[in-house]
Amino acid sequence: MTSETVKNFWQTYARKNNLPLEPIPPAWMFGDGTEEMGDRLGNLVVKGLKTGTCAAHCIHEIENEPIPKVNDYEIVLDGRNDPLVIIKYTKVELVKMNEVTEAFAKSEGEGDLSYDYWYSAHERFFTWELGQYGRTFMPDLLLVCQTIEVVESYSPML
Repeated sequence: MTSETVKNFWQTYARKNNLPLEPIPPAWMFGDGTEEMGDRLGNLVVKGLKTGTCAAHCIHEIENEPIPKVNDYEIVLDGRNDPLVIIKYTKVELVKMNEVTEAFAKSEGEGDLSYDYWYSAHERFFTWELGQYGRTFMPDLLLVCQTIEVVESYSPML
């Protein structure tokens, strides 16, 4: 269910940019569903530090969720499900986790920006996430690696 705030955010942007008002793009928060992780990762996007993200390809299949395409729009939410930004996908590729480049790992904007930090944090996350579906993490897990661009930041009316 899309909130009125999210709907209005999208429709204001769409009107300014001559885009369809409907359907509203998917709205979601980063991470494991916790407020802390949603806020932390969402704020990295707002600050321009996080320009990349990835997801396990098999989770898209399990949840019957389409793979984003270049030029698709989505709305990133904070940990309370309030809008932060509208993003546009500029690159989407399927890459095995153990073949992700250092540059992509750095684009995720997390920790010390090193490949080792990225790999360790994502191994923990994917082990947890796959476990929710009775699946096991493997180093060659196929990922959907997405490069994003912020096209609009949310500014609540005062």
